[in-house]
Amino acid sequence: MINLTKRYVSQPNNLSVLTLFLFTFLHTLTIASADASPKPYTPHDNIALNSGSTTNTTDLSGRSWISDNTIYLDQSSKVSVISTSPTEGDPIPYTTALLSRSQFTFSFTVTPGPKFIRLHFHPASYRAFNRSNAFFDVHIGGYTVLSNFSAALKADDLKLEVFYSEFCIYVDEEKLNILFNPNPNMPDSYAFINGIEIVSMPNNLYYPSDDDTGFKFVNQVNPYRILKNQALESLYRVNIGGSSISPTQDTGMYRSWSEDGEYVTKGRPSVLPVNLIISPSFSVIPNYSAPVPVYRTARTMGTNKTVNENYRLTWEFRVDSGFTYYVRLHFCEFQVEITELGDRVFQIYIDNIVAEHQADVVSWAGGNGVPVYRDYAVMIGRAGNEMKRNLSIALHPAPAWRTRYSDAILNGVEIFKLSNEDNLAGPNPQTIPISSPKISVPPPRRPKYNLRTTFLTVIGVVSSFVVVSALYILIFRPKSRGEGSSSWSQLSCKDYSSMDGSGKVYSSVGNHSKDTTSVADNKC
Repeated sequence: MINLTKRYVSQPNNLSVLTLFLFTFLHTLTIASADASPKPYTPHDNIALNSGSTTNTTDLSGRSWISDNTIYLDQSSKVSVISTSPTEGDPIPYTTALLSRSQFTFSFTVTPGPKFIRLHFHPASYRAFNRSNAFFDVHIGGYTVLSNFSAALKADDLKLEVFYSEFCIYVDEEKLNILFNPNPNMPDSYAFINGIEIVSMPNNLYYPSDDDTGFKFVNQVNPYRILKNQALESLYRVNIGGSSISPTQDTGMYRSWSEDGEYVTKGRPSVLPVNLIISPSFSVIPNYSAPVPVYRTARTMGTNKTVNENYRLTWEFRVDSGFTYYVRLHFCEFQVEITELGDRVFQIYIDNIVAEHQADVVSWAGGNGVPVYRDYAVMIGRAGNEMKRNLSIALHPAPAWRTRYSDAILNGVEIFKLSNEDNLAGPNPQTIPISSPKISVPPPRRPKYNLRTTFLTVIGVVSSFVVVSALYILIFRPKSRGEGSSSWSQLSCKDYSSMDGSGKVYSSVGNHSKDTTSVADNKC
């Protein structure tokens, strides 16, 4: 095939063109079929509930959503159902909502094990329910996942019309309850929900096996181990260097992967290599760890050694202060020049602390084209009243003697918040809801006439003119020191402006005040 390609370049003919076309076509089909391969994981529980709907519906991807007028809803609560519709995106499950000014509960029958629970929100104003009045708590099992939560504030902060919050819970029983409770201390408060997903995950995807020893806790001596009695909130899932990946393109768990552009804070002069040749070989991690496209794209620092050694390739993610975070970094070396140990060695910084001094993906994976991931825990403390801060992830080349290429690579990022004593709830964003009534500010009122202020102003002006007049007399008066009034009788119209309201001019020479002279008869 190589010789045939060379012959085509030097002596083009129809057979060569046809052969090259067939090679390209078959190669493209191979890549497409690899990316469109059957989903590697089938969840035991796959519940999609369209809250407020009275009939089963189907979203644009073909996924079925069931109505909530079933055994899932605790019918003892008084709940209002009102329809609405978002202006953008898939309308399911956001076309209907379930709302209540009193507590209500969903009860699901599930298999024990780890689950994704996704709560979908469309914070619109629903007839008698103003969007800015929705403040409520959400409890999943024994965990408080949202407290005094305002979906309107979060949507405005994200600049989104609809969104969902995703949690990971390990369920021990066959019943899973989700409770919504409006804030009892706020008048007219209510709780609402547009959709709920419950999807099983593999046992060892995020929750470890019983014999797992844990992973690196940044800036700590002992490793960190996630326990089954901990809840997680999925905050970020990013396809570094690639495009967004929809839930239906995930590995069977309906996870959503976003682009990394909005998180890169120091990316000069990074490049975005794409793997169109090597099919990722899942010999180290399960093939459901992340979609194949995550391992076909990446962001690297580039080929300029001098530039790379003088900056860190950095991403920043906004998080709540006062929690420990679980960070998973995905890697796959697919560039043809990176094949041996030591080819590309780099440092990893998490929250500006060195998490890896010598990261070598080929060493971790055992070769080129093999996906791997590395897990880290980091504590984000709180300084004073600080509610949120940035969690940074940065890459920097290892010292030149340690690596063949002064470069670094990253393919994907996942960030989870870990519960503190059964609590995952963070503060609401400090923004004003769009629908909040505007406060009309009256035009500034003109200050009332103030006699004291006016008097002081006049005194200041007169004093200034007195000083000027004194200087004038000292400079231009006759040498004779006689106290006659001849020099004063020659005041001009300009000089007249230096008088006070009585037509007298005051002059001060030394410590003696000069008598006033009337110029009322002066014609100007």
